[in-house]
This record gives sequence, structure tokens and C-alpha cells, in this order.
Amino acid sequence: MEAVPSEWEFSCDLEVDYESQEIASIVYLALDVDKELQPDKVKRQMSVSDGKLSVHFEGVEARFLRASFSAFVDVLTLATKTVEEFGKGIEL
Repeated sequence: MEAVPSEWEFSCDLEVDYESQEIASIVYLALDVDKELQPDKVKRQMSVSDGKLSVHFEGVEARFLRASFSAFVDVLTLATKTVEEFGKGIEL
């Protein structure tokens, strides 16, 4: 029996270790509101555990995956820099 090919042929994972559950949760909450613009072509799953933000991407084509990953890293960088600059001592 031949396996049915998956629609989500391309995938990648990203893990950022913030060494703080609080900071990882703040970044997660900031990024979670931005949903994928083309959910039929790319999907993203995020989770936080032990101070680490883990993100799994899947896409139907490499170009959609690359564009989504690149855009996500841009906003991830912005959120991380913002928390580093202004987030010291804040509580969830």
C-alpha cells in the first residue's frame, strides 16, 4: 500500500531559550495574536516550556514556509528586544 503524501511537505522548528519562563511567556503572548496570513499554505504552532519558546512551522511549499519563518523572526526579534529594554521587573 502506497503512503498518501502530506499536504504539509515542508517544515522547520525554532527554539529560543530565554532562561526565564516569565519572559518566554510574555514573548509568546505578544506573538500569539498574529495569526498566519495564509493558513491554508502555512501553519505555525507555538509553546512555552522551561523558559523556552518553541515554534513549529509547516508549509505546502518551501517559499511559503520561508516567507512565514522570515516574517516571524522579524517580529520575534522586535518582541525580544522590547522585553529586554522595557520588561525588567514586570509581572504577568
